[in-house]
This record gives sequence, C-alpha cells and structure tokens, in this order.
Amino acid sequence: MPHRWIGRPGWIVLALAVVAAAGGTPAARAQDGAGNGDTPGSFRVCADPNNLPYTNEHLDGFENRIAELIASELHATVHYTWWPQRRGFIRNTLRENLCDVVIGVPSTYDMVLTTKPYYRSTYVFLYRKDRGYTIRSLDDPILRRLTIGVHLIGDDYANSPPAHALAQRGIVGNVRGYTVYGNYAEPNPPAKLVDAVASGEVDVAIVWGPIAGYFARKEPVALELVPVSPSIDLPFLPFVYDISLGVRRGDDALKAKLEEVLDRRRNDIRAILQEYGVPLVDIPRRPAPTRQ
Repeated sequence: MPHRWIGRPGWIVLALAVVAAAGGTPAARAQDGAGNGDTPGSFRVCADPNNLPYTNEHLDGFENRIAELIASELHATVHYTWWPQRRGFIRNTLRENLCDVVIGVPSTYDMVLTTKPYYRSTYVFLYRKDRGYTIRSLDDPILRRLTIGVHLIGDDYANSPPAHALAQRGIVGNVRGYTVYGNYAEPNPPAKLVDAVASGEVDVAIVWGPIAGYFARKEPVALELVPVSPSIDLPFLPFVYDISLGVRRGDDALKAKLEEVLDRRRNDIRAILQEYGVPLVDIPRRPAPTRQ
C-alpha cells in the first residue's frame, strides 16, 4: 500500500507509515490533558505523532485537519491516542478501545470496517525539472540507466509495489532503497527519499503521491510529479489506491454517521487535500441502483 499498513505486499508502501520510537516498545499515549477521550462529545482518533503529511502531535497534517472538520460536524472535540503506525498499530489502539477512528486506511484494509473512500491517489515518478526527463511509464527504457529511489517497508525491508514492478522488469542493480521508517527520532522519516531526489543522490524516485506532493514543495529545487503508468501493473499490482476512514468491525452506526459527514463536506475535504499537494485521481461514481 502506500505503506501505512504493513504485512501485505500489494499495499501502497508508504502512504502512511512510520516506526516505533527508538529505544523500546512504544505505549499508546493519549493527547495531553485528554485522558483517553472517553467522554460524551469526544471524537477519538488513533494517529501517529510523527507522520507528516498525515498526522503529527503538533496537528500539522492533513488528517489532523480532516479530523477537526469531521469533529465539528459531529459537535465533538478531537482526542488523540498516539501510536507509531507500524505493525501492531490497529491491535494496540482501535482494538484496545483506546480510540474509535483511523482517518486514513486503504479501502480494502480488512482489519477494520472502512467507509466509502474519500479520496484516491497514485504513486508518482518524482524527478528534478532541470534534468529534462519525460518519464511517464514503468516501461520507459531510461529507467534502466538512471539511479532509482524507492521506499521499502518494515523492519525486514519487504518490497513495496515500485520495487516489485522494477524487479519484474529486471531493473535491480540501479535501485536504491530508503526505509519508510527512517530514524523515528527525527521528524518526517519518509521525506528522506524526496530529499534524495532534490539533492541528486538519486535521479528519479517512485513515491506514494501524498508524500511526494507534500515534501516536494519544501525542496529548494523544482521537482516534477508524474502519475505512474500503468496504474495497475499486470497481473495485479496497483499503483492507485482508494483511501477511507476506518472504524472497529461491527461499528456500523459510526461508519454510517461518518459517511454522512464525508458526503456533506466532500468539497471541503478535497480542498484540504489539494492544499497539502495530494495528487488526486477521480473516484468512479457508482451507478445508481435500478428500480425493479
């Protein structure tokens, strides 16, 4: 996936990932002064404290902004339970009833009950504009000659979708891996790959769109973002993913309530995503049910 959700090789490597704090096993930490937020009028969110552009404990991420928007619609106050988004995140937060909602999960993520998707994004090719490249496809012959950066998932360096796709084409020796976890003691671990493109350490990277779009704007040189083609690398390796809210399985009432908010505030949510540079792909409209 855009990672965030580890252990399933078909998932977006890093849309959403980060590691445990150095030096030991993390413990879920409630927002300062909020306890676990288990009070009437609280919107309890499971989130990572160091995972921009999604969330951080300073509330700078686009998922922080979306959480506030949803809470305002529910006449509630956001309360966070902080936990690094790596293996065990759902088990140690949502399933422990420390919080009720994860603001961004792949829509097919089966450890939670997911809402209808509220955005769709894509992996992108990322390279410096001053290099003059016109890379559009995984099959572009130039990829055999350039140094390519990709994110790798997890402590065991499992391959992400870009790494799989390149390996299937025999492109291996010129690929450089950057762990999506990085050094969790530093801010924004996944940004290292974007930094590598800007500095010339790699010629091109294949990056999950929300990360590329957000951090590319902060680099001192202009970077080009181009959606990866094909969007599905056959037989089935997607590079485009739908993202939803996630709640505990069985919590259908909360799911329905959240979907009402997503419908009412769709334009506002889209504006937040665009503000953070998230490359958006239109979600196909489902045909209306036919009357018998």
